Amino acid sequence: MKLLVYSAKEFEIESLNKANKEKYKLTFVTEALDTTTAVLAAGFEAVSIFSGDDASLVVLEILKDLGVKFITLRSAGYNNVSIKSAKRIGLRVANAPDYSPHAIAEHAICLLLALNRNLIQANEQVKQYNFLLDGLVGHNLNGKTVGIVGTGKIGSILVQLFHAFGCKVIANDLVNNHYLESQYDLQYMDLESLCKQADIISINVPLTYETHHLFNKSLFNVMKPGALLVNTARGAVVKTRDLIKALNSKALSGYATDVYETEKGIFFRDNSKRGIKDEQLKELISFPNVLLTPHQAFVTKEALEKIAETTIYNIDCWYERKGCRNELGYETFVS
Repeated sequence: MKLLVYSAKEFEIESLNKANKEKYKLTFVTEALDTTTAVLAAGFEAVSIFSGDDASLVVLEILKDLGVKFITLRSAGYNNVSIKSAKRIGLRVANAPDYSPHAIAEHAICLLLALNRNLIQANEQVKQYNFLLDGLVGHNLNGKTVGIVGTGKIGSILVQLFHAFGCKVIANDLVNNHYLESQYDLQYMDLESLCKQADIISINVPLTYETHHLFNKSLFNVMKPGALLVNTARGAVVKTRDLIKALNSKALSGYATDVYETEKGIFFRDNSKRGIKDEQLKELISFPNVLLTPHQAFVTKEALEKIAETTIYNIDCWYERKGCRNELGYETFVS
């Protein structure tokens, strides 16, 4: 089987080749999948895509006409794929759901600590031989109330990490995790109540119709004064325009994020020479109390190896005509 890897990054090619063990012919292209680049898949039975690629109905139909049968995502999220359309036209789709929740959770902690303890500013000052402590005052995490929005695999790890810091942890989810309740004194509540009580809020939900712009003006207005918001989920869970207003009014004391609402076409590329045209993003990153990383939470050696192994596993299942546990939209397929 021939596999075309879209949006291939230099740092992941080695892991994919290692996991493949020369079983399949892999071709790597840096281009993202869209209506224009879909033609590159001519002659390939399978394609691998990333979270920023476009797998909407029009693109899927082009792939199908070109002879593509399988799509494997190198990400857990699949909001960029029209799963129902893929199933209807006969394309099989699978994701990489459990590649490393620890990588994402640990990055969320890193973002929070760096913002809260002014580490970026401190580093810049020291490089200029300025060793004053003015403007570097932070807060203890111990004793703070932390709200975890979404207690899936990543959120569950964050519950444990914040509990270890000595925080009171509260949560919101559609389903309560009774293990977390019993072992870490986790208390579930509605989202508005969580926002009213939490000093720190961590977003860990997938992007769906229901979670799109979940964090908007109405929630920012009820948040505890001085709250910090951390987002390592998806950018569009937060309505950026309302976020900027909340930062301007000091309703929020800070925002630490690895994602951005309209990051497609900006993230995963070097824009240092030509700049960016997104005025909203420019305004957001101009705030001294905003820390943004370029969707890098998943970039650990362990996570990349797991993503590569899962990608090849998905192809193995289809090639060997056996059930794939990561297949989306086909609930009966289990291995």
